[in-house]
Amino acid sequence: MKPHLIVVDLDGTLLTDKKNISTKTAKTLLDAKEQGHHVMIATGRPYRSSELYYNQLDLKTPIVNFNGAFVHRPGDYNWKSIHETLELSVVKDVMEAMKEYPWNNIVAEVMDDVYMHYHDEKLIDVFNTGKPKITTGEIQSLLQDNPTSLLIQADEANVDEICKHLSHVHAEVVGHRIWKSPWGHVIEVFRHGLSKAVGLAHVAKYMDIPRDRIIAFGDENNDLEMIDYAGVGVAMGNGIDELKSIANEVTLSNNEDGIAILLQERLNLK
Repeated sequence: MKPHLIVVDLDGTLLTDKKNISTKTAKTLLDAKEQGHHVMIATGRPYRSSELYYNQLDLKTPIVNFNGAFVHRPGDYNWKSIHETLELSVVKDVMEAMKEYPWNNIVAEVMDDVYMHYHDEKLIDVFNTGKPKITTGEIQSLLQDNPTSLLIQADEANVDEICKHLSHVHAEVVGHRIWKSPWGHVIEVFRHGLSKAVGLAHVAKYMDIPRDRIIAFGDENNDLEMIDYAGVGVAMGNGIDELKSIANEVTLSNNEDGIAILLQERLNLK
């Protein structure tokens, strides 16, 4: 069998609800690697909070972080990385516009520097993995560099109005997506045209693997483009309905070794 590229999202996909990789799924991915296949991670997380799992699977492949804004090969400084940021002027325009809308907090990340508009201990715990430098205060004043991402935390009732503004006023320079988190509804604002699929395409070209030999797993809104791009796009059983509707296959949930079950069948793994 020709080598396949296996692409896994982290939260809700590779990771169980306890935020670990099950023994069965880890073994199956290692078996796939031994058979000559490649395994890579594509996540919305920064590298500092995905490094643990990258190392656990003993990966050497490139990784897609920040939903495609940062694509790199850890430890290989000769590899041509991609880092697509939001223009600082655009961020300040968005922040100025947010004065007209109700929101709870805004977080900007400049790689491993985190800027949080309001001090929030729960949020600090969420972003503290990998021990980044966390600064709280007025983001417009504090930010000096183009951020990798901007996260707007808002009550569900206010999300639509904020998204309408982003779509009508800033659509040519930013994209946005909505996701739920333990700390509320989040509107992620990113540079226009970015997605996990863009990062995956870059890696697949480098590895010389065609789309029909890419198997990608995901569960959420930020996986839509990747699942659509892959030759075999797989939605987890716990995934959102929209993702399941475009996926080639639906497997069991992240707590039921959905990745392992499908790969064992598809790649004839034991």
